[in-house]
Amino acid sequence: VHTRAHIIKIRHAQLLAGAGCTEVVAPPFVGVADLDALGLDADDPLRGALRLENPLSSERPLLATTLAPALLEVAARNVGRGQTAWALSLLAPVFLPGTEPPPAAPIPPVDSRPTDDALVALDAALPAQPRHLAVLCAGDRHPPGWWGPASPSGWADAIAVIRTVAEGLGVVVEPRSAARPPWHPGRCAELLMGGVAIGHAGELHPRVCAGFGVPARTSYAELDLDALLAAAPEVVGAPELSTMPMAKEDVALVVDEGVAAADVAAALRTGAGVLLESLRLFDVYRGDPVPNGKKSLAFALRFRAVDRTLTEDETAAARDAAVAEATTQTGAELRR
Repeated sequence: VHTRAHIIKIRHAQLLAGAGCTEVVAPPFVGVADLDALGLDADDPLRGALRLENPLSSERPLLATTLAPALLEVAARNVGRGQTAWALSLLAPVFLPGTEPPPAAPIPPVDSRPTDDALVALDAALPAQPRHLAVLCAGDRHPPGWWGPASPSGWADAIAVIRTVAEGLGVVVEPRSAARPPWHPGRCAELLMGGVAIGHAGELHPRVCAGFGVPARTSYAELDLDALLAAAPEVVGAPELSTMPMAKEDVALVVDEGVAAADVAAALRTGAGVLLESLRLFDVYRGDPVPNGKKSLAFALRFRAVDRTLTEDETAAARDAAVAEATTQTGAELRR
């Protein structure tokens, strides 16, 4: 009989494979040079890695606090062998010692089973070891051919893989603009689940790509997989289907450059109410006649009722309520 944890583990592995990722295995060790190559600040918590007393390699004597060096090394090895287009995934624990030094671990006897208290003390001396999921994308997402030119992968693809896995598990993960090494400023997103950050995704900084020997504009995502799986239901509910026709509305909203599209989308969902079936950002425009320092975000809103055909007045009212909420929360103005 499969347990809940086993069922969810199988499901997320299938989702990663379906998203085009090849799973790899890598050792959980890093060196100071690896953390330097990531461009981490001197006081970054990821630098507080535990040092092994008897490491396998003197160059990597630390337990990994991030999966980035291990996955980037695998990618660089593939680049050296002629593989320049890939989507790789790595599922492994990281070792987070925390801000306080751990208690000293007892040395149990060798001639008898450790007592229950000794086992508890041994567990207390271990660092937190959450499992993380990391995804690395580079090269062409679709190769060139008779169907047209190649389609290069980008930072949005790394985010898309994470969202695909999360949605398949029945969990909502929303990206929000952020800035954090090793990602490129302005091309990094914080991954939020229920308003709590569980990871980051985006395009790696050019210096990081050069330092590890991977293609420029390589994209990377890493999140706390244990947190994601803990929020996943054992059975993902099927969507509600309606035989009623869909009503379509598109809106273009002008907002300040610093306003995140995700915040505007969240406000639109709140204002639109229960009739909103889906919402999608399909265009971002900067330039005349949009004023300097602002951008235009175009959203496709799809409305549907389960029991009736919506009237034009009902659809317009839901659209106007959505725009009004976006104006209240983000200062958005309807582009005429």
